[in-house]
Amino acid sequence: MEDHSTYEEQLKQQQTAAKAAILAQCDHLSAAGITFVAAHFDGSGDDGITEDVKCYDFDFYAYEECEHVTHEASHLQEHFEALVPYGYENDAGGFGDVVLDVRKRTIIVERNDRFEDYSTTTYEV
Repeated sequence: MEDHSTYEEQLKQQQTAAKAAILAQCDHLSAAGITFVAAHFDGSGDDGITEDVKCYDFDFYAYEECEHVTHEASHLQEHFEALVPYGYENDAGGFGDVVLDVRKRTIIVERNDRFEDYSTTTYEV
């Protein structure tokens, strides 16, 4: 049987499944002392990369300044990658993070888009 779903519908289904798989790990992560898990993504010029998933054991809002802890979470990699915003690598590109707050059981995606700008001045001499 053929799947007649649009690309957007398929993407939404993949993201829903990824979210469920990630949230299902919260009890295990919490028991290990993990407070949040994050994956950074960065891209431009139609090319991008998602860094390895990293675990942390301190306040979510300070994670950019702190070191991650050693905890095996590679099984979550493909699920985090499914939540990376589509098209972040296009044109000047974008970057950001997909973050699981283990305590709140929420997933936050922060996307920053780069853009090129110019200013035009026209005058008669």
